[in-house]
Amino acid sequence: MARSYGPYFDPEYETLSIRINPPRVSVDNASCKECTLVKVDSINKPGILLEVVQILTDLDLVITKAYISSDGWWFMDVFHVTDQHGNKVTDSNTIGHIEKALGPEGYTSGILKTRPGRKVGVNSVGDYTTIELIGRDRPGLLSEISAVLANLHFNVAAAEVWTHNRRIACVLYINDNSSSLDVDEESRLCVMEEQLNNILRGREDDESGAYATFSVGSTHADRRLHQMFFADRDYEGGCLEMEIEYPPNSKPEVRIENCVEKGYSVVSVSCKDRPKLMFDIVCTLTDMQYAVFHATISSDGPSASQEYFIRHMDGCTLESEEEKEKVVKCLEAAIRRRISEGFSLELCAKDRVGLLSEVTRVLRENGLSVTRAGVTTIGEKAKNVFYVRDASGNPVEMKTIERLREEIGQTMMLNVKKVPTSAKVPETGGMAKTSFFFGGLLEKFLT
Repeated sequence: MARSYGPYFDPEYETLSIRINPPRVSVDNASCKECTLVKVDSINKPGILLEVVQILTDLDLVITKAYISSDGWWFMDVFHVTDQHGNKVTDSNTIGHIEKALGPEGYTSGILKTRPGRKVGVNSVGDYTTIELIGRDRPGLLSEISAVLANLHFNVAAAEVWTHNRRIACVLYINDNSSSLDVDEESRLCVMEEQLNNILRGREDDESGAYATFSVGSTHADRRLHQMFFADRDYEGGCLEMEIEYPPNSKPEVRIENCVEKGYSVVSVSCKDRPKLMFDIVCTLTDMQYAVFHATISSDGPSASQEYFIRHMDGCTLESEEEKEKVVKCLEAAIRRRISEGFSLELCAKDRVGLLSEVTRVLRENGLSVTRAGVTTIGEKAKNVFYVRDASGNPVEMKTIERLREEIGQTMMLNVKKVPTSAKVPETGGMAKTSFFFGGLLEKFLT
């Protein structure tokens, strides 16, 4: 039999241009009195803007301004960043991590490709299995999901849960309770998948668009949630439903115009500022196969203004009204997925199998519906953050909050916060450095 040979590719060739022209990263605390300037000069490549923004947002840094230029072969960005208190970034470990991740070592070692995000990277001692779930949301669904995992003796080491347009998407990181390793028993995984799919489908008319899948390895939870919702076409929800879910003052304004003389489509976004806003927009544009060539981002008090000069990956601008309308809807959905109104509940306790199930059961029994959630485990400590409304989607009454304090406060720390309306107030999801006794853990991780 004749042998066929394909072309040979040197595995070192992919990083050759990076090694010849390594990225230059500068963290500047001298040029501006109010913020830290992060400057990145690098060879241009698809997706590089998202990679840089992802690194900064994973460190809970707030991007107040940014100037992006990546026309031609070179990528030049300047980010004005602060910590979540509005102060300059002065911690040496954080600065060192920025320089390492965005510098030559980050590109040649694959840090930018494989790093799963801070919430996952610091939690379980050992490996984990990733579960992705999406389906129609209903009160108590998260409680049912966590009960299945607890009954099968799986420990939830980390999780991100979003709801939007009456749909729910979850990325959960689980391991075996006894070994703290990823689950490799096919029979147990099959049972788990079957039971989770049954819960997600619920009634017979819910079967379409509901599924549970699992894999071993890393994923960036926030980006994956955006991708799952986009594939689920959550942006096609009715206008009436969107107005019910979100108050009018939080409605983003997205406009698209063509810059004919320069050959770009210009996407302008105006909305209430909040943490990770730039990440959500850039993530969506990237996953929709658009390249950002220039951009200007600024925040003025509670408002944010962002402008992106884009083309499709094939070099074309947005010509048809249908394409423009789809981009507008997708960006509006991406912005709204992370918006939360009302109260957030932060619970800290010693980690154990069934903790998430126990907490979500209590929330369900008190008539609360979870709109967004984050779970983090560090060593023996678990922290769960829930954004809640009542079962009808209305704000939670204070008497319900007080009842929760009495029921939960005896066994774990409970902190109730009104969701901030100002972008300068830190978001409480994940591992915000201001919450409880977790101060300094990020520094330990970065050491």
